[in-house]
Amino acid sequence: MSLLQAMTIACLLATGMGVALLGSVKLALARKLAIDEARVGGLVSMFGFAMIPTMLLIGFVTDLVGKQPVMIGGSVVTAVSIVLLARAKSYWPAVVGVLLLSASWSAQINVVNPVAIFAFPGSTAYAMNLACFFFGIGAFVTPLAVAFLLRRVGLTGAMLILAAFSLLTAALALGVDFSALVAAPSQEASVAPAPMGIGTLLGDAVMWLCAFALFFFAPLEGTMGAWATTYLTDKRVGEGAAAGLLSGFWLVYTAARLVAAYTVPAGSETTVILTLSVVCLGVWVVAVWSPWRWLSIVTVLVAGAVFGPIYPTLMAVLLGHFDKALHGRAIGLLFTLGGLGWTLLPMLIGAYAQRKGVQRGFLLAAASALGLTIVAIILATQV
Repeated sequence: MSLLQAMTIACLLATGMGVALLGSVKLALARKLAIDEARVGGLVSMFGFAMIPTMLLIGFVTDLVGKQPVMIGGSVVTAVSIVLLARAKSYWPAVVGVLLLSASWSAQINVVNPVAIFAFPGSTAYAMNLACFFFGIGAFVTPLAVAFLLRRVGLTGAMLILAAFSLLTAALALGVDFSALVAAPSQEASVAPAPMGIGTLLGDAVMWLCAFALFFFAPLEGTMGAWATTYLTDKRVGEGAAAGLLSGFWLVYTAARLVAAYTVPAGSETTVILTLSVVCLGVWVVAVWSPWRWLSIVTVLVAGAVFGPIYPTLMAVLLGHFDKALHGRAIGLLFTLGGLGWTLLPMLIGAYAQRKGVQRGFLLAAASALGLTIVAIILATQV
């Protein structure tokens, strides 16, 4: 394995950990901080809120200072943010920690997506699904690791260990020659290399459709990751079993990405997105109306299989459509709009769940899945 591949995998594992972290420690953190579901929803929403300006800014910063400083800086700030969460004794210090976690996560995601194309040579769809497989491994292992560490060293100790792991990306990035990545020629972009800027992105329908697809999809993934344990415990599943099922969600989610990496035919990406969007809508409808514990458990696991390939396949559409010179800014715009969805829906679900319960709060997730399906239909006619 090359140093570039090792760094890319370490970053993907760390960012997978980042996206699963709040859901994994939510119950323990809520008890420590003495906060209710509405404030838990606020913390989850803050993760998406910080993404909005950071992703857009990082796209430009990467072009100015290069990928290496952004990768290293993001890794270090991630460690700092987790330490802040570990030390938080009240709600607002935890908010600061979540904001920094989101900003640093955004920085690493902005860089690691285009870097993955170089680390895993092949088609863009193959590279993105394989990269997201490693991301999913990080998300899958995190709840298991957190559950184990909580029993052994408590919340603070567990968070400090995860903070130390997040620094591995920075250590490996110090030895990677990032200049070689810039020099590599574009292979798949459907837009011919030419002097292009932000106006090229803003005037492209595919850019907007991909962004709106992420707007509707990102909060669905975040909602299940954050509220699956609460949803299941409300269905009389024990806390330990609920944490294990959350890991099961991430395991199925991860396996689906590996399968997609080797089975999605080139040129069928938008059809795959549309099919999964329709099934995704059905998953949320069942989650809202399920009266049985066993069906709720099955729904969480099926959601992992459906959610897993959507993001990498959507990213493959985006990166395959634009020249590599625009990838940083394209990802920035994609996540700027996606971050709005990630911010708004968990906040609304948290507030609604406070009055009606988490299961009824999933009605809002079903509405978002309907929006994703509509956008996927239009995208399939454009690409």
